[in-house]
Amino acid sequence: MTTNDIGAAGEAPAAPASVAGNVRPGASLKAAGIVVEFSGLRALDKVSLVLAPGEIVGLIGPNGSGKTTLINAITGQVPLAAGHVTLGDDEISGLPPRAIALRGIARSFQIARLFNNLTVAENVETSALARGDSRRAARRKAQALLAEFDLQRRAENLAGDLNSGDKRRVEIARALAADPVFLLLDEPAAGLNDAESEGLMHSLAELPRARGLGLLIVDHDMSVILRLCHRLHVLASGRTIAEGGTEEVRRHPAVIEAYLGTEAGRA
Repeated sequence: MTTNDIGAAGEAPAAPASVAGNVRPGASLKAAGIVVEFSGLRALDKVSLVLAPGEIVGLIGPNGSGKTTLINAITGQVPLAAGHVTLGDDEISGLPPRAIALRGIARSFQIARLFNNLTVAENVETSALARGDSRRAARRKAQALLAEFDLQRRAENLAGDLNSGDKRRVEIARALAADPVFLLLDEPAAGLNDAESEGLMHSLAELPRARGLGLLIVDHDMSVILRLCHRLHVLASGRTIAEGGTEEVRRHPAVIEAYLGTEAGRA
């Protein structure tokens, strides 16, 4: 991505005026002073981020900046060398990934992780069942989510037979079947063509209003990020270099410098 790409998209949506659903106001997801080290190398250096219910935050940065590592840290996929993660008043640092998921934090991965030997419908149903829904309720929820993400025609296909774009949409539908309070998406538009990306962006934009959840999005497509997000958080070399409104951040000298001569890539 170049400096021209940073300013090439339309205006970001206004932040929501209120929190929808049954999420109590103020029950934010907070990562404070996060440090992650791999074999003595510091991948994240005292990174702090707050995600409130009902808002969409874009997490961006050059290739290798630590975006995916931050999602992994929040969701318990990697241990913290320092810092902590809280959900409302409860600390969730150190909990296993499944326990964090059951607290209401769902995520997607750069490469979709599905049950390839199950059908698309079954993939979504299993998530609802794991959350405690009855089989009948899980089936109804899966049908509604497949319709929402234009996947009805794929309902009986094995997940392993899908193309990468359909797999990504199934993964998001499956995450939503768990009724999360916060959803962390790692490059949700990867593998989608322009029409599919536009449709997905419309669906994601509706989620905070329809469900009251907070949405954190990592993506290299700045047109998606700038059109969807209320705020941006920028990483470079494992450190926060800017955060704030989209217009403010995309004009920030440190952000422009970090992207000069580089392409936005996967963390």
